Amino acid sequence: MTKTLTKLTLGTALGALMLPGAALAQDSWYPYEAEETTPAFATDGERSPITYEALESAEKAWNICAALPHMKDAYWLGVDYGLVEEARRLGVKLNVTEAGGYTELANQISQIEDCVSGGADAVIVGAISYDGLNSVISEVADQGIPVIDVINGVSSEDIAAKALVSFNTMGSEIGNYLAEQHPEGSEEVTVGWFPGPAGAGWVEAANTGFMDAVEGSAVTVLEARYGDTGKEAQMSLVENVLQAHSDVDYIAGTAVTAEAAQGLIRERGLMGETGILAFYLTPGVWTGIERGFITAAPADSMVIQGRMAVDQAVRILEGKDVVKHVGPKIFVINQDNIAETDRSAVLPPEDFSPVFSVE
Repeated sequence: MTKTLTKLTLGTALGALMLPGAALAQDSWYPYEAEETTPAFATDGERSPITYEALESAEKAWNICAALPHMKDAYWLGVDYGLVEEARRLGVKLNVTEAGGYTELANQISQIEDCVSGGADAVIVGAISYDGLNSVISEVADQGIPVIDVINGVSSEDIAAKALVSFNTMGSEIGNYLAEQHPEGSEEVTVGWFPGPAGAGWVEAANTGFMDAVEGSAVTVLEARYGDTGKEAQMSLVENVLQAHSDVDYIAGTAVTAEAAQGLIRERGLMGETGILAFYLTPGVWTGIERGFITAAPADSMVIQGRMAVDQAVRILEGKDVVKHVGPKIFVINQDNIAETDRSAVLPPEDFSPVFSVE
């Protein structure tokens, strides 16, 4: 039976729901505090708090395919975990592919085409490029196969639903932290900024949010260093900045950047002098915050985004009510609240390995 998706006022939402990251049973992750964007798919749409309720089960074993950018870091491992667990819970089939990195657009396009030729009823896409998949998405949609945009965002108007958060907000959360710590008129600080792979929609959104947030403060941002979110690539970028700017006050950027920076900062004896910030959360960042090596990171609950995408796909295939543009509510994790936050609600289990098929 379809559960209702009720729009709430902010006060009602906070009163009626457990806070993001509160403990939830593994087989019943909902209701979940979320935000709906209206009008759906609008980049400047209004976000309103809702109670997200998932289906109890699917009517049939639908064949769903998910195309992800890579499995190089724990973030996309978390998305995989969410997709897989929700497919199992609902009783649908799932095939997961990974393109190998943000330089592999052609590979992801080919994988999406293979999904369709393999009989997929719906396709979930974690896009490598904001604009580069528009043609293949249009081709898939023209065949009556719904395409769900998860995590990264695409500009295509042919998608059926979005399960994602605003990376503009994710970037601005970290920018706001720096601006509050170093307001205009205070001593100037320098930040090395590592937004991720150039051209990806989530990267450009995070970059805009971050830069807008620090504008007018005492924060000076060095030239953005773009690069793939593989650990070696990010480590090389951070090393280059530390060599050129040994007095940099902060390293801020992707979760992989923050993870890589910890060792480099320790090696150079800069602990306590150069702070580290990430604009999204991974297990490595979580541990870094626990140990006091990383200051803070906003949590976008990538596991829940994966679950929402599968639920949306099934709802669309079964002609049921669906929130077309939704994502978990963003909240910042730091040393003040990490002990009260349930790790399993926002990150995959520590022993989880990639799963590519659910039968």
